[in-house]
Amino acid sequence: MATRRRFLRGAATAAAAGAVLTVLSDRTRGANERLGVGFIGTGGRAGSHMNMVKHLKEQQDYPVDLVAFCDVYRPRMERAAKAHGGKGYMDYRELLADPRVDVVCIATPDHIHAPQAIAAVRAGKDVYVEKPLTHWRQFELAKQLEAEAKKTGRMVQVGSQGMSDGAWHQMRKLVADGLIGRPIHAECGYFRVGDWGERGMPIDNPAAKPGPDLDWDAFLGDSPKRPFDVSRFFRWRMYEDYAGGPCTDLFPHSLTPVVSILGVTFPSLAVATGGMWRYTERDVPDTFNMLIDYPQKVTVAVLGTQGNNDPTMPGRGAGGRVPVIRGWDGSLTVLGKEIVFAPADGVKNKPRQTFPIEHGENNVDHWKNLLDCSRSRKNELNAPIELGYHVQTALIMGYLAMKHGKTAKFDAAKEQIAV
Repeated sequence: MATRRRFLRGAATAAAAGAVLTVLSDRTRGANERLGVGFIGTGGRAGSHMNMVKHLKEQQDYPVDLVAFCDVYRPRMERAAKAHGGKGYMDYRELLADPRVDVVCIATPDHIHAPQAIAAVRAGKDVYVEKPLTHWRQFELAKQLEAEAKKTGRMVQVGSQGMSDGAWHQMRKLVADGLIGRPIHAECGYFRVGDWGERGMPIDNPAAKPGPDLDWDAFLGDSPKRPFDVSRFFRWRMYEDYAGGPCTDLFPHSLTPVVSILGVTFPSLAVATGGMWRYTERDVPDTFNMLIDYPQKVTVAVLGTQGNNDPTMPGRGAGGRVPVIRGWDGSLTVLGKEIVFAPADGVKNKPRQTFPIEHGENNVDHWKNLLDCSRSRKNELNAPIELGYHVQTALIMGYLAMKHGKTAKFDAAKEQIAV
């Protein structure tokens, strides 16, 4: 069985194994040359990713194959390998050493994302890493992952798949072109009813226990050492050791477009409130509200609860609240299939305007975007690691602010968070 120490050594081990692969995979691939995708984590979310890659292969004739599958729970790994015809592993480092793997999908618990992604880029793999980029206590790992991706030249797409919705890219250009004047305020959020993503996660086998088929130490990673608990293993989103409730699970979908549209990077400060207002069989909040100030003198409000699914205005994406971007001259939002500009009071030279959305959200497109960039070696990712790092910094600040009841501040010179 793997130990926590061995788990954390994985990045260095994979780096040595992948030194040659990094050089080989820097080249542009031919139009018909096939890419191999390996999946670290084979649970429910990973199954969606497998189906999207399979769709690209079978329905769009994209030259890609599903070649390897890894999970610390053997039955899940074996089901995925059997369903898609690839090789199975229980140790992700063995998957990273597989020369057939060009691109890695990481869909594991939050606290394991960054160690595995760092190991993957060091091994010469391009990466699709699920949101959140890291756990809320892993700011230094978020920083390290961004630096390692830049150093190795790997493509790292963050799983905020809504960023492949053309609406946000159009809004970013409209803001950059000065339509709303100087940005001053934005709001977004995420609302749903139910804890099906936490307590509703299926327990595959209530009698499961650590052994050859279940690697508990590898699951724990750098989280607090605890005795095995079947609920923690299968329903990990209920627990603060491995997750952060709406702030880190849902808000990446809402905040990422706003950060991109505004063109901001690191916050200056964040405050937040929240708690378990409806679901008490867990230790992560079900309701979370945060305010983020940026050095450019713009404030972003991110609101959300799992106790009510009314987003106040029409959503774009399940549960999502369409961003409202406010500037001195007017506001931008989305209504139906159009971007709408409404001038502020007193602004006479900018009438109300609508802009048809040129390309809507399609989750498969997020995968295709990564695979296209992997082939061309041009970093034209819709949710690149740099954007993910800036978003995750704000979310970590919000969670720490809520947890400690203080204002979280960011020191840009030192690139550090202080609470």
